[in-house]
Amino acid sequence: MKLLRHGPPGQEKPGLLDDRGQVRDLSGVVPDIAGDVLTREGIERLKGLDIAQLPVVTGTPQQDLRLGPCVVGVGKFICIGLNYADHAEESGMPVPPEPVIFGKWTSAIVGPNDDVVIPQGSEKTDWEVELGVVIGTGGAYIDEADAMNHVAGFCIINDVSEREYQLERSGTWDKGKGCDTFGPTGPWLVTPDEVGDFNDLGIWLEVDGHRYQNGSTATMVYKVPHLIAYCSRFMSLQPGDIISTGTPPGVGLGLNPPKYLKGGEVMRLGIDGLGVQEQKVRRL
Repeated sequence: MKLLRHGPPGQEKPGLLDDRGQVRDLSGVVPDIAGDVLTREGIERLKGLDIAQLPVVTGTPQQDLRLGPCVVGVGKFICIGLNYADHAEESGMPVPPEPVIFGKWTSAIVGPNDDVVIPQGSEKTDWEVELGVVIGTGGAYIDEADAMNHVAGFCIINDVSEREYQLERSGTWDKGKGCDTFGPTGPWLVTPDEVGDFNDLGIWLEVDGHRYQNGSTATMVYKVPHLIAYCSRFMSLQPGDIISTGTPPGVGLGLNPPKYLKGGEVMRLGIDGLGVQEQKVRRL
C-alpha cells in the first residue's frame, strides 16, 4: 500500500495510490496519515478497504496534482550520519563505532516536489538522498528482533544540508540540517510488505540530469532494525516519527572540488519501489 497526502500546502488530504497510478481519497475514512492510522492496527484497517469504492482524485500525482509530505504530525525527525562507509570516506571522517544521531527540525518538512530554498547567505547547500523509516507502533528499548513490527513504512528523504552551517560554525550539525524546505518527504509512504528487501534497494540522486549519487542500501553500516533499536534507547519512538538512515557517496561536499547548489538547479532522486522526488532549487 502506498499512502500519500494530496492538495495545496496546509490543506492536504489523506489518500492512497491505486494500481493504476490514480490517487484515491481517504478523507472519508481517516483524518490524515498520522498517529493511530500508522499503527499496525491502523494499517491493517486500510488494507481491508475496497479501494475501488474510494473516490478518485482528479489529476496526475506529481504533475497537475500536488503531493504533500506523505506523513504529518511528525514529532521527531531523527537523522543518522555517516551510515555508508564510502560516504564517510568521501567526507574525510571515520566510520563511527556507534550510529551518529542528530535532529532535523520538523519545520523543514515539505512535499516531494516542492521547491528547496537556499538560506540567506548560504554558499554550501548540498544534497543527500536517504531511505526514510516512518514509525507506526511506538516504544522504548525496542529489541532489534522486534524492530520491524514498529515500522509503518518507508519513504524517500532528501536530507538537504548547508555544510558551512553544519561543519564550520560553532555547535552541532543541527543548524545546517533543519533550514526551511530542507526535508522533502515522499512521494508516498510504502508499507513494508510492498518494499521487499529494504537492505538492498537502489538509491540515486541527480542534479540537472547528472547522476551524482548511485548506491544501494546494501552498503549501510548500521541496518534499519539496529537503528530503530538503537534510537529507542535514547528516546521513546512514537507514531509518525521519521528516521532518515544516511546517504550513499556522491554528495557535493565529497567532490573534488566540492560542488554546491547555487539556485536554479533541479534535483531528481529516487529509491527502488519508493518512487521519485523532483525539486527546483531557488534562493530567498
